[in-house]
Amino acid sequence: MTAPAMPKAVLQFFAASQKGDADAWADTFEEDGIFHDPVGSDPIRGREEIRAFIASVIPEFDPFLGLTPVEAHTVGSSVAVSWRGSAVSKDGRPVNWSGINVYELGEGGLIHEAKAYFDQAIFQAQLSH
Repeated sequence: MTAPAMPKAVLQFFAASQKGDADAWADTFEEDGIFHDPVGSDPIRGREEIRAFIASVIPEFDPFLGLTPVEAHTVGSSVAVSWRGSAVSKDGRPVNWSGINVYELGEGGLIHEAKAYFDQAIFQAQLSH
């Protein structure tokens, strides 16, 4: 599947998720970037905290297959992307979820703020025994 056209940092956000590369994923954010994952939870502030968060999630799966963009819509420095996520739990169960992320890009083209909209209860239910 070809990724939809979107700004470089957002395209790299998805590519890094698919590689399970926490460093490359966090590097798509500005130093003082903000990540709401998901919206409604406490925001993760700063690239290093974002990196630590991502690095804590990826090893919980075997493997973490990442997020695949489906559609992207860009207006100025705002980008909305619908996506599908997939992973395999450590006990071998498939985990699939989907959502929409809204990105605000900074002047340098990196992500200043990302808001992830998805149903965390559906995600968590797939991990429960």
